[in-house]
Order: sequence, then C-alpha cells, then structure tokens
Amino acid sequence: MAQIKLAILSQDLQPGQRLPSTRELARRLKIHSNTVSAAYSELTELGWVEMRAGSGVYVRQFNREVELEAQLDLDNLIVEFLQVARRKGFSLGEIQSRVKHWLRLQPPDHFLVIDPDPEFREILIAEIQNATGFRTQGASIEDCANRSNLIGSVPVALYGQAEIVTAALPPKMACLLIRTRSVTETLKGETPPSIEDLITVVSRWPTFLNYGRSMLAAVNVDQDALDFRDARKKGWQKGLRTSSFVITDAATATQIPPGIRTRIFQIISDASLAELRNYVEKFLTGAVATSGAVAMDEVS
Repeated sequence: MAQIKLAILSQDLQPGQRLPSTRELARRLKIHSNTVSAAYSELTELGWVEMRAGSGVYVRQFNREVELEAQLDLDNLIVEFLQVARRKGFSLGEIQSRVKHWLRLQPPDHFLVIDPDPEFREILIAEIQNATGFRTQGASIEDCANRSNLIGSVPVALYGQAEIVTAALPPKMACLLIRTRSVTETLKGETPPSIEDLITVVSRWPTFLNYGRSMLAAVNVDQDALDFRDARKKGWQKGLRTSSFVITDAATATQIPPGIRTRIFQIISDASLAELRNYVEKFLTGAVATSGAVAMDEVS
C-alpha cells in the first residue's frame, strides 16, 4: 500500500492507469493473493484507486478542476479574473481599487503544510523550510476547522490530498499543491554502496523505512547490510557510528549526532521545491515573522 501511494503521488502511476491483477501482483511479490486483495480494497476505501467490475483496479482520477487550476499560469488567472469581473458589471476603476486594497494587505508569514499523517508532515515541513528559508508550520485536516489556525498562512498540500484539503479550507482560500519525488529522481546521481558498507536507515515515519527498503533493493543492496531504525523509539541513536553511513529524512537528520556520515533522501520533487522558492521570491519577499497576514474575516 505504501509503495502504491508513493507511486501515485510521484506520478510513476498515472490517473486512470490499470494496476496489476491481484493474482499477477501476488505472484510477482511472492505473497498470498488475499493480501493483495485486502490492500486493493483498503486503497479503494481511502480513495486512492477504484475497482471497475470485470475490468480491474485503476488509479483514481482526482478532481480535474483542481488539477486545471494548478496548471494555469498567472497571466491566465488575471485574464479570467478580469473577464468574470467585467461580466458582473464592475468597472475597471472599481477593479483597480479592490486589487490595490488586497495588494496593500501584508503578505502571509508562513507556509502551512496540511496532511493527516503527523510524522510525514514533519518531514515535509523540514524540506520546505530548508529549501525556501521561509517559516513553515503544519496542521491536520481537522485543524483547518479552526479558522484561527489559518491566519497568516499559505496552505500547502500534496496533490493526492488536494480534494480533502481544499474541502476543509474556506472557499476563497487557495492551496499550493506539491508532488513527491519519483523513484528515478531519488536515485539519480546516487553512487551504489559497496558490498562492505553497513547502512542504517532511520526515520520517525514508518513509510520512509519501507520506501528506503524498496529503493535500496532496486539497486541490489544486500538486505543483510541494512539496519532499519524507528526514530520514535528510545535508544535509536545507539551504535550509529558503526554504520558506513546513515540514510534519513530531513526532519530526523537534525537529531543525528555530529560526525556521522549522513545522506538525506528528499521526499518533495525538485520541481515543487523550485515552485515554492519562486512563490516566496515573487509574493512573500519582505514578509515578517510577526505579521498577521490574513485578517480573521478573510478566513472565517
């Protein structure tokens, strides 16, 4: 399930793409077909895939309107806005006056990563803050019900969570959508470890450990040379210095003792991080940490 979710989020699996049959996947992974069937059923209930009677299991098509809105560039959005405003009878003077009013408002002072998984959320927060230098916080879907949590924020969410997050936000509040890295992008430029290397993979996010296991298997790393550690457990740092190097995520990396060779596996795609940096440069330059960016009545 974790590998299928990551493949969908990184677009290795495209919307509408047919997944292997239960029997085929069970044979390929050497597991019982009931295990595959249960995984497909749960992914269907969670909205990741859909079962079509007599046809198979397919990656679910997400809300097309959300995807199209994300693809529009700034000029197209401005043209659309002006056309709608003129059709409603507003004069150019009135439009200019209101635009100036909104531009005078102070910019947001932080990104707000919205995701239901708290451990995954912390990794996204660390990566975005490291890449942009802009203050980044996190919130669950339920936290969005309290509009005060949204004040001064620019909401950020994964494409796979777009529908549920936008439904939780106020109608007029935009959300920046990001993608995860594909397996190919993650492994690009990485030098395969030698057979003598002892590699430790550590994270507070269980899926990261599963993801690391899959990726290292893809480059034929001997499983006996791998040590997987859950950073939520006490004593996980003990003996790390015996490892040739440690593979970890951006959030857990801050807790690795100094002097240990560390490789951080990035979750967010390079393109999405570049878009966030560009957003900061174009729209958030000069924002201050104490700014009350969005007035209460704008998010209520």
